[in-house]
Amino acid sequence: MFLRSLLQSPTIEISFDHRNDWLYAEWIGDQDFDSVQQGCLQMLDLMKAERCHKVLNDNRLVTSMWSDAAEWGGHVWFPAMKGAGLEYFAWVYSPNVFSRLSTDLTLQHTTQPVVLTFDNIDTAKAWLLQM
Repeated sequence: MFLRSLLQSPTIEISFDHRNDWLYAEWIGDQDFDSVQQGCLQMLDLMKAERCHKVLNDNRLVTSMWSDAAEWGGHVWFPAMKGAGLEYFAWVYSPNVFSRLSTDLTLQHTTQPVVLTFDNIDTAKAWLLQM
């Protein structure tokens, strides 16, 4: 990936991949409602600024449950992302079972855009490249 860093914080780093024309979001450590909401809103702003339509969302470094943000993510944030032009969202699971559960709960509240989950980042990238 050819990444240009857009944001660095203790809980998320967001970059733009010029070669593939997508945002790359790497979530880090323990997450809660506030960190998820703040990171998601920053991702929304950066997606608008970069005018891209794809996100590679990497949760491999997430170490906690954040299910209290699941409903907000599905009902508020994903529709806002779709409204801003998001078409495809590749979501790489954390190895942490509680984080995986939080991801799945979010997706129960989501109908658009197209979101697929992956255990492997290379598979996620390959899918996103085909879209």
